[in-house]
Amino acid sequence: MKITVIIISIAIWVSGVSLAFADKPDKAQCPQNRTTPDAPGKYFGLKNPLEPTEKRMKKGEVLYMDTAQPMQCLHCHGARGDGTGELGLQADPPARNFTCAETMKSISDGQMFWAIKNGIEGTAMPAYPDLADWQIWVLIHYVSQFGE
Repeated sequence: MKITVIIISIAIWVSGVSLAFADKPDKAQCPQNRTTPDAPGKYFGLKNPLEPTEKRMKKGEVLYMDTAQPMQCLHCHGARGDGTGELGLQADPPARNFTCAETMKSISDGQMFWAIKNGIEGTAMPAYPDLADWQIWVLIHYVSQFGE
């Protein structure tokens, strides 16, 4: 009996945790009017040097959903990439909505690389200096597929 109560308690707790990070698609902003500083010239014009293979997309998904540090991307940008992660909705400005073609059309690969590597001052976007360049590029491939 005691073990059943513990198992039920854990199941309720896990459900609550997953609900806390549930996306709220009705809160997604599109377009997003933001003034993010341009990446320095050496980054701005960069093109993703990696082909978007299935294996690389999977690696990007693992980074986005599970392993990126200091925080996984989904907590702010949401599991759907629409900026409706629990922390992203609380941020000022809100997290970037990767599903919004109007917002994303002017963001180059190099701009995204720079933003991930260095963070964005004046926003909640942290820097990810410990990610290898190839990890950032596969993450950019994964994020880009949200808008397709």
